[in-house]
Amino acid sequence: MAVLAAAQLLDELMGRHRNTNPNEKIKKPNWEDAEYCKYYMVKFCPHDLFVNTRADLGACPKVHDDEVKSLFEKAEPSYRKAQYIEEFLRFCRHMISDVEVGKIQKGKQRLELMNSKPEAPPMTQAQTEKNQEQVKLLSEKISSLVREAEEAGTRGDVEQAQGLMKLCDRLKEDKEQLLKQQENSHWSMTAELAAAQEKQMEVCPICGAFLIVGDAQQRIEDHLSGKQHVGYFKLRQAYDEMTEAREKELQEKEKRRREEREKERAARGGGLGSDRRDRERMERDRDRERDRERDRDKDKEREREKDKDKERERDRDRERHKSSRDEKNNREERDRDRDRDRERERERERRHRKERRGRLKDVTKQLDNCPTLLLLGDDYGELISFASQRAPLGLTSKKKAAASKASPH
Repeated sequence: MAVLAAAQLLDELMGRHRNTNPNEKIKKPNWEDAEYCKYYMVKFCPHDLFVNTRADLGACPKVHDDEVKSLFEKAEPSYRKAQYIEEFLRFCRHMISDVEVGKIQKGKQRLELMNSKPEAPPMTQAQTEKNQEQVKLLSEKISSLVREAEEAGTRGDVEQAQGLMKLCDRLKEDKEQLLKQQENSHWSMTAELAAAQEKQMEVCPICGAFLIVGDAQQRIEDHLSGKQHVGYFKLRQAYDEMTEAREKELQEKEKRRREEREKERAARGGGLGSDRRDRERMERDRDRERDRERDRDKDKEREREKDKDKERERDRDRERHKSSRDEKNNREERDRDRDRDRERERERERRHRKERRGRLKDVTKQLDNCPTLLLLGDDYGELISFASQRAPLGLTSKKKAAASKASPH
């Protein structure tokens, strides 16, 4: 890029043929050569309009020569010259439609979303107090259910403990929903307050930039003199001027053809045959003009359809990305729920095993001190069942035999 810029600067100062030998024959410039920029010859090169901006098109790969541009302007009208003009107009129309669809329309939609009111109105003070009271009641209920579940687990009633924990989870979900409603109400009130204090925005109809309504004159002038605004304004102005000039030229050609036909008919002295031929010629001319107008409309419609297809493709890409992201979030949420359920189940199992081990230790201590305790109390059957499991904890077979003899059965 730096080398190309230096070469262009040297070409402007010393000419493009600065490195040729004095005796070498210099080729005369021709505007039809492929090395010259078509857009620069017609009007200006769009690559020079948006340098160092977000809409920068990069450096133009073609040569910009003022001498060649003057040759192009002085050249007689031809099909190749009309083709160059049509390519320039097509490029301008493409850039204008891109900024209108991609920036101006989206900016207006964004402002409509920002200025639209929320679907649900914020909660009143009475509703907020009632919501807080419900949250407090749910918290107390959850605490009591957790205590009951722990007591049921201590007694060994696993099913009742699991049922209480499921009920506790449902109450927690209701509590989270109430808290979320309260938080959304708070944010909606904050958003309304911020919107009331925020300055009104609008979209620039030329370049699509956001502007503050009633902003300082200096800031407005800075925007109007910016490269991006000036570039799009120049594109629109050139496109409108050239389109209007071409339409005017076509009308003048049609007017000259009508005048020539009138002169020919007057020179022939009129007559029925000449009138019929003139009508046929006029019909043919009108048909040709309709065909050209139809072709121009088709070209414009194709350009609009291409722009719409691009916009729909971008919307589909955004929707696919959003759906994949939502699916990933849902999958992660389900995994977290399963992990919480497994951890809760493992915690209950650990608590139950710990309780059983504690009770078993107490019984084995009593049996070690006095095996005849099997005859006391109403739960001697349970003590025997614990004693039968004492072997891994150190109860000898001799003590087990003594316990069996002491049993009335």
